[in-house]
Amino acid sequence: MKKIFIGILSLAMSTISCTNNDDNNNPNPLGNLVLNLNGLEALGSDFVYEGWIIVDGVPISTGTFSSVTFPQTFEINAQMLSEATMFVLSIEPINDPDPAPSATKILAGSFSGSNAEVSSSTIVGDFSSSSGNYILATPTDTDDTNEESGVWFLDDSSGSMMSGLNLPVLTEGWKYEGWAVMNGTPISTGTFTNVSGFDDNATTSPYKGDAGNGPAFPGEDYLQNAPSGLTFPTDLRGATIVISVEPDPDNDPAPFTFKPLAHTVPANATVHSVIGMGNGPLQELSGSVTR
Repeated sequence: MKKIFIGILSLAMSTISCTNNDDNNNPNPLGNLVLNLNGLEALGSDFVYEGWIIVDGVPISTGTFSSVTFPQTFEINAQMLSEATMFVLSIEPINDPDPAPSATKILAGSFSGSNAEVSSSTIVGDFSSSSGNYILATPTDTDDTNEESGVWFLDDSSGSMMSGLNLPVLTEGWKYEGWAVMNGTPISTGTFTNVSGFDDNATTSPYKGDAGNGPAFPGEDYLQNAPSGLTFPTDLRGATIVISVEPDPDNDPAPFTFKPLAHTVPANATVHSVIGMGNGPLQELSGSVTR
């Protein structure tokens, strides 16, 4: 029995020795990919961020994350990492059966040596030249005494209605959304991709009046079915009007981190008069990726 035990122990030691030798001669060594990104915010509970390196035109996942505290480090096959030409960050469903990147890509940049400077302007849209106008009006009802309770992103100063928004066409996976922030509560005006057309909730908005859908531009009348804590009709003077850029699909009812345009409605604003918007709090996300 003693000889059998010694034989088993000897075999076990031999196995451990072989395993250690394999580790020391790892044919697939790993390298570190370090992300240092600015401006990202936590996603809703159904989504995560996922990094990708592009090798010979093929996206290879570097891993998912939900924390937006940086730097973050990921271990990647060293050979693939050295051959990567670009880094891309996407937003993915947390239970994602598709191994490929989603259409909702938020950051991208090419490697130069060991570093890639990444930006949202190259993959989502360049908002540096964006501008906007809006009017206060409530065209979805027949009451002309509550015109300060609606906001429409149009310009009628020429006598004809024209788009009030100058915004770039977004890449797939993104939509614009308008907001009126009342007493600290953001209430959506609806999502849209076309600045010269109805927004997505033009016919289904719970807030609009009963006389129609309004003009063929993004906007909203806040006339009925007010959320808790608010009363409709209201007075939007003093509220903040915002245009955000939202992931599509989007499971978070709050505005996303991109806010290229914003403006506080003046206390003396006149209804049906064009009001200009200014730059919003965040037009671009950026950061660096190091290998």
